Amino acid sequence: MGREDIMSQRFEVVHAIEAPPVWAALRNEAAASARTESALASLLAAVILNHKSLGDALSYQLARKLGDQELRAMSLRDICEEAYYGDPSMVEKAEYDLKAVFERDPACKGYVQPFLFFKGFLALQTHRVAHWLWNEGRQTLAFYLQSRSSELFQVDIHPATRIGKGVFIDHGTGIVIGETAVIGDDVSMLQGVTLGGTGAEQGDRHPKVGNGVLLGAGAKVLGNIIIGDNAKVASGSVVLKPVPPGCTAAGVPARLVNCPTDENPARSMDHTLAEEVYEDYVI
Repeated sequence: MGREDIMSQRFEVVHAIEAPPVWAALRNEAAASARTESALASLLAAVILNHKSLGDALSYQLARKLGDQELRAMSLRDICEEAYYGDPSMVEKAEYDLKAVFERDPACKGYVQPFLFFKGFLALQTHRVAHWLWNEGRQTLAFYLQSRSSELFQVDIHPATRIGKGVFIDHGTGIVIGETAVIGDDVSMLQGVTLGGTGAEQGDRHPKVGNGVLLGAGAKVLGNIIIGDNAKVASGSVVLKPVPPGCTAAGVPARLVNCPTDENPARSMDHTLAEEVYEDYVI
């Protein structure tokens, strides 16, 4: 039996557990990649194939990425595993997040690609652990993870930010999300998005983004305002007032350019704008 056959058998071992659909697909893709790209076989085995669950693999991957001289990878892995044990829904959210990337990003060829390489996905999973730590009163460690995520992925999300499931952060670079921001389920955002304050507010001062919202590249949403369900903010826009559900806001300052917009812009990832502009509705 040749070396390739031995490696193939090794990577095709199936654990006697019931795997969720994303985890099974991730393992199958990793095994196929390991057979065709031997230079990455060890990496794929260490990060994905040697683990029995998505949570185990994700703990290893985050620790591998985030570990440094101050906080070693083994300690970070223990922290991630503690968080997933304390709140199993975090692993479920990660599964929805992976599905969102695969379904909405035309450049994504499978689940292995975002799991190993996509900054937006990795930054979001880092935030979920930091948010759990924040809620446990471990704010210093939560801030540490926020800082590491900003350094590594160029994504700066305050640990207190509440984020739903099935969220897609495309490219990731330049994302800034403030402390009191809330993001619903099935939201998509591109690089350079800011969910920030106006600089004049105290306390609850950041945007509340509904379900199914699409935030285009470079969009700035500022202040304690609501972006309604299935709304869309066009690339480069500056939004300072609420956006009704199902509407599109575009421009500086932003105006409504069509109401309603498409039914689920976060899933369709349609950034086009209608011709009609609501001149009397400056938001």
